[in-house]
Amino acid sequence: MAQQANQPLPNGFTLEEYTIDRQLSLGGFSIVYLASGPDGKQVAIKEYLPNSLALRGKGEIAPVISADHQGPFRYGMKCFFEEGRSLAKLSHPNVIRVLNFFRANETVYMVMEYEHGRTLQEFIQKHQGHISERFIRGVFTRMLNGLREVHAHKLLHLDLKPSNIYLRGDNTPVLIDFGAARQTLATDQPMLKPMYTPGFASPEHYGARTDLGPWSDIYSVGASMYACLAGNAPLAADERLKKDTLAPAMMRWEGQFSDRLLEIIDWCLNLNHLYRPQSVFALQKALVETVTPPRPKDNGHWFGRIVDKLRKPSK
Repeated sequence: MAQQANQPLPNGFTLEEYTIDRQLSLGGFSIVYLASGPDGKQVAIKEYLPNSLALRGKGEIAPVISADHQGPFRYGMKCFFEEGRSLAKLSHPNVIRVLNFFRANETVYMVMEYEHGRTLQEFIQKHQGHISERFIRGVFTRMLNGLREVHAHKLLHLDLKPSNIYLRGDNTPVLIDFGAARQTLATDQPMLKPMYTPGFASPEHYGARTDLGPWSDIYSVGASMYACLAGNAPLAADERLKKDTLAPAMMRWEGQFSDRLLEIIDWCLNLNHLYRPQSVFALQKALVETVTPPRPKDNGHWFGRIVDKLRKPSK
């Protein structure tokens, strides 16, 4: 079946005890709605609806699934449901809260808390090239608190990128839109293609994905920090494996940010997963170290050499 855009459920539609207000987003794997619960509180509802396997036309409620796609669709639905069950066990201020999950209309739905704010991606687009080191360290240190909790439950995010890091009004980060179930699907069902974002996905996301681990999410953290400085995603990992033309952060932003922050970004973006931070704790420990202000760029000029001499203690 060719890729197609599925039609969302109509505004005002009743889904179990929830009433759909409007569509929030439409992706290749799911549709997310803003809805109201029985108490009037707003929630976000994610509907499992991979557009490579199912088609829902205008005015329809249940998706149409051809006979040869029934198996992969049901397997994917099972994984999506299990993902909801796993995430519902997490209760952390930096991870999106799953409130409920249920089956209806021949598919499954995940009900989550609705957060007011904006994504880190929107923040990057608005402040391109003008994001402070203090902001980056603050947001990512707190976001990593949530990622540590995820990894502690033997889960991986696997779709970490600025558009999946939500910032509340006070810039507290929240991890949203996990990709773990999608990766599970892709391993066992060739008809369900892996879904990841080039530039943010680690080298392990490509191919057999046998080396996926916490270090894979850490690559995505490094790519997200790189995007904060560059204003866009770094070169995709599969392209880097062929010919790595990505400018290291240490070279590209020397003198504009502390050496330590730039070193951390390059550390996370190492193509060999064995040479990256192996745990979120190791990365967090590096991020909270005391910041040394960036030194003026030398570039071989006399001014830089004079600054170096001034920094040396007199005999």
